[in-house]
Amino acid sequence: MDCFEGRVAVITGAGAGIGRALATELARRGARLSLLDRDESALGETARRCEALGAQVLERVVDVSDWDEVQAAAAAANSELGGVDSVFAAAGIIHRGSLLDSDVADIDRVMAVNWRGLMYTVKAHLPALVDSKDGRIVTFSSAYGLVAMPKYTAYNSSKFAVRGLSESLRQELAGSGVSVTCVFPGGVRTSIVRNGSFAVAENRDAVIRGFEKRVARTEPEEAAAIVLGGAERRRARVFVGADARLVAVLARVVGGHYQDLVPAMGRLLGRLRGRSARR
Repeated sequence: MDCFEGRVAVITGAGAGIGRALATELARRGARLSLLDRDESALGETARRCEALGAQVLERVVDVSDWDEVQAAAAAANSELGGVDSVFAAAGIIHRGSLLDSDVADIDRVMAVNWRGLMYTVKAHLPALVDSKDGRIVTFSSAYGLVAMPKYTAYNSSKFAVRGLSESLRQELAGSGVSVTCVFPGGVRTSIVRNGSFAVAENRDAVIRGFEKRVARTEPEEAAAIVLGGAERRRARVFVGADARLVAVLARVVGGHYQDLVPAMGRLLGRLRGRSARR
């Protein structure tokens, strides 16, 4: 029997990307679903797909950075679906721009959604998860939560924070029957960059093209399968994509010295592109 069959799974960011892929795969596996997202139209589309697969679905438009809204969603899942067995905190946004050029509001919003929203989601559902005595919490950091990159100060900060929360909480819950799995995706074919915010100095179109052509190699459905496999086995860490695994190895082998390597690699690539353009 699949460990998610007949159980209640909560998914934030369910309207698109990995969140939608998780929802549809869990629906196929017989889970009952509480689906949360800010985008009502996208959320409705995910809910229809899951219902077509025979799943019982509770959909709710929620801003995960609003504690009252998240609490209300958790109470609804508990009362209408009969408890909560797993939480997939997949909601996330991105901002590109140096700290000097970025608006404080953009930085605050990234931290509000990626870290505070994830913490709210986990905390609000935690009593029901503990009551289940067989709960699973799945948090989403990033390869950028293993190593930091320039011009992603806000995003790096939020994903390092998620990693810290996840590792602390896993220790707090040891022996409770509730596991914490932290996911580190690499480049996944989602709309996160296209829908992201950008500092005024950034070339938005070029960044989006670069991400979609060179970075986003993993399909959301493949990512969802990897995530569910790791959650089922209650792994502490799950790496999605060869790029994430490579970054994990780099972080382990060179430690903090990667901060010297990344700018050097950037300068080398810049020179190579310049030579290619002159030919």
